[in-house]
Amino acid sequence: MAKFSRVLMLMVLVGTVSAAFAAEGDPMARAVFYGALAIGAGVAIGAAAGGGAAGLGNAIRGVLEGMARNPNMGPKLLTTMFIGMALIETFVLYALLIAIIFIFTGIFDSKAGF
Repeated sequence: MAKFSRVLMLMVLVGTVSAAFAAEGDPMARAVFYGALAIGAGVAIGAAAGGGAAGLGNAIRGVLEGMARNPNMGPKLLTTMFIGMALIETFVLYALLIAIIFIFTGIFDSKAGF
């Protein structure tokens, strides 16, 4: 299964790169490129959200275990947990921001001033 997924990813990469460097006026090449860009942005957001959810669940589990072992540390643990949760969500929002920049700014069209 791993070999199949590697071959599939290689085929998608080659197809996307060839479509990206195809003739400027070819609408099909542009459609394939931007379709792959949208799929990639969706996968990036999904991976970031999944990782963030796993991190939040792990943080909550650790705080609940710590409060079960030492109830007097509850307020300090909760404060630290909320700060950590905010940082985890910040990373997810950064992934969303990067995906939005890739999709809507025209960074691959040389319209963005690069």
